[in-house]
Amino acid sequence: MSNEVDVIVIGLGPGGESVATELAQAGLEVVGIDKHLVGGECPYYGCVPTKMMIRAVDLLQEGRRISGMAGDSVVTADWTPVAQRIADEATDHWDDKVAVERLEDAGVRFVRGHGRLVGPRQVEVDGEAFVAKRGVVLNTGTEPGVPPVAGLDETPYWTNRDAVKLEQLPGSLIVIGGGAIGAELAQAFARFGVRVTVLEVADRILAPEEPEASAIVTTVFGDEGIQVLTGVTIESVKHAEGQFSVEVGDQVLTSEKLLVAAGRRTNLEDIGLDAVGLDPQARSLDTDEHMQVIDGLWAIGDITGKGAFTHMSMYQASIASKAILGAAASADYRAVPRVTFTDPEVGSVGMTEKQARDAGLNVRIGSADLASSSRGWIHKAGNAGLIKLVEDSGEGVLVGATAVGPSGGEILSALTVAVHARVPTSTLASMIYAYPTFHRAIEDAVKDLSS
Repeated sequence: MSNEVDVIVIGLGPGGESVATELAQAGLEVVGIDKHLVGGECPYYGCVPTKMMIRAVDLLQEGRRISGMAGDSVVTADWTPVAQRIADEATDHWDDKVAVERLEDAGVRFVRGHGRLVGPRQVEVDGEAFVAKRGVVLNTGTEPGVPPVAGLDETPYWTNRDAVKLEQLPGSLIVIGGGAIGAELAQAFARFGVRVTVLEVADRILAPEEPEASAIVTTVFGDEGIQVLTGVTIESVKHAEGQFSVEVGDQVLTSEKLLVAAGRRTNLEDIGLDAVGLDPQARSLDTDEHMQVIDGLWAIGDITGKGAFTHMSMYQASIASKAILGAAASADYRAVPRVTFTDPEVGSVGMTEKQARDAGLNVRIGSADLASSSRGWIHKAGNAGLIKLVEDSGEGVLVGATAVGPSGGEILSALTVAVHARVPTSTLASMIYAYPTFHRAIEDAVKDLSS
């Protein structure tokens, strides 16, 4: 016997929970399936707990900046309130009871277990069968990727999921991976007094960002005592007598703990893609502009390859919901924003300079040093940053932008609107920018386009 419903949602991260809730509230009979915590990576292991950590360390760093600007200070770091806040406020001690109740109160039937496709519009969960009259939505997300380094699997290394559960900090830490997750956690732990080394196989940390952004963050890391080694080859990892040994080229680095933050791996291998004629080895699923993969099957979130961001998953969830309900909505990825919450923050949207040139566009670049801006000069301690604009000069519009600085993610909002709405750069040049703000540096970067 099969349970017939309208829609089945496999994977209840932010996007999956959103689409299930929206469809149920629209009157459809919806089943939501997840073997993990309802809410996904973001509230329990990602965005929310890590930003709580970053809020704490930013306070510490501001306290250390008092000397020479507002008197003197002695800052004493204590991890205990951070760990307590993550456990009590962010994660309910990694219990999703509230999230499950929220889902069920919206009218969704929740099933805990591993859902697999067994045919078109057909799903099994631990022996229980479901058939969806309208279709299935996949939102199976990602999990921490582990590089194929000799000996690594035999050691008690950490991923981000372990890092956010810490009640006590180690004395030293090696971080494998200098992307957003690795950089954020490296700086957070370093500001709490942990001796940190970052290892990155690429030639710079934050490799997807503009080189200028990477350079600024690398300099700040060095000033804060974080060792950054780029372009490295990690030969092997060992663990003995409470210590990690990491062989990098002709040297061996040691630390008390090891954090692996070397990217994410999509959860597509064991969800039955072959049962609907799709490649079970696929790294991502191609969708149309309505998030449909094939007839009766939609995909949203990390598994679509459009960016492993909570805001992307939520954006796609809204489009998929509308499509399933028969409304018109199409995805537009020209102005996808992202923020790395280091200090300084790195916010970017659209294309980098290299991506724009590789696409064959007629490119003009404009930039402004945030530290030299009026607000940057006033801010003084901790004012490193820049604004970089990428213009398609043939169209006279921005196709990309980067904002690095104390409020990089907030400055980005104006630039995201400009890229998304194709605001002419001539219009940006004629605007009135409030003084003295960080975002006023956008005006200087626009002026630089014409130089």
